[in-house]
Amino acid sequence: MVPEAFEIVRILLLTSVSFLAAFAWTPLLLRFLQTRKLGKRIRDSSQAPVFSSLHAKKSGTPTMGGVVVWATVLVLTLLLAIVGAWFPDLLGGRLNFLSRSQTLLPLGVLVASALVGLVDDYLNIRGVGPNGGGLRVRHRLMVYTAIAIIGAWWFAFKLDWDLLHVPFVGNFNIGWWYIPFFIMTIVATSFSVNETDGLDGLAGGTLLTSFGAFAVIAFAQGKYDLAALCAAILGALLAFLWFNIHPARFMMGDTGAMSLGVTLGVVALLTNSALLLPLIGFPFVLESVSVLLQLTSKHVWKRKVFLSAPIHHHLEAKGWPEPQIVMRFWVISMVSASLGVAVALLDAFGA
Repeated sequence: MVPEAFEIVRILLLTSVSFLAAFAWTPLLLRFLQTRKLGKRIRDSSQAPVFSSLHAKKSGTPTMGGVVVWATVLVLTLLLAIVGAWFPDLLGGRLNFLSRSQTLLPLGVLVASALVGLVDDYLNIRGVGPNGGGLRVRHRLMVYTAIAIIGAWWFAFKLDWDLLHVPFVGNFNIGWWYIPFFIMTIVATSFSVNETDGLDGLAGGTLLTSFGAFAVIAFAQGKYDLAALCAAILGALLAFLWFNIHPARFMMGDTGAMSLGVTLGVVALLTNSALLLPLIGFPFVLESVSVLLQLTSKHVWKRKVFLSAPIHHHLEAKGWPEPQIVMRFWVISMVSASLGVAVALLDAFGA
């Protein structure tokens, strides 16, 4: 078989296997979350009256659903790596995509940030911490920054990477400036994805198109292991969405939003497509900008720009049905991701 043809088969198989594996064990996770009463706490009406009135009915819905995604990807990656080490000629061995240069870092940050998010989810459930439980925004930003610093160190000293690609212009070695650029990219992406996780299926669907776009870009660059990792994430996300679409059986939680946001940023940097990330993940930009505008306006002018932020809550408050908001965000994400891939491929092929 032609190598490129097998890589396409590998990506399709990994997506399917990841979906089936995640779909098979999700009911067990759901039962565990329900029996342990690990449900989401909705903020007090005195702190967020509009949000509380819109989402009071969701109080107690199981959270931590993002475990389905990262745990499935982690176990699948390790199993295929073991099979690949012992039986490299078997199909299972040839599906192995764990490699130091392409997938070790994104897999590592996926799991590390997921565990931090898991703790945050648990604090929220138990009401430990400010604002009814969980980490403050500034504490989350500190966590994102700490993880980003580790990733920047890996890029700089393990991969010897300081290359920034500007589409249709060229590559630039920016030296130590790459470290703050890396940190800024990871923190911004993580924050934006976390803010998007607010409606049934919203974060899952928009992440699906973003990871799909970077899978195509990675494949076009010959980074087949990285494309395969994105495929495994896609499959697990599809299984998660099966249970998360309205009305959601469970929520993604910080263990999913935090980990997938960090990983998406790392994948963008590994494909040297970070400057295309705002286009590919345009819905995340809308969400984070709406939050920043709201906070700035309240602090400076003592008035709100939106009825509630992020913007999907504003649309809810205006009377849009939740499924309508989610589906329209999905459409926007599909169009923006398609444009991002088109720009990346035109740039790569010198059009």
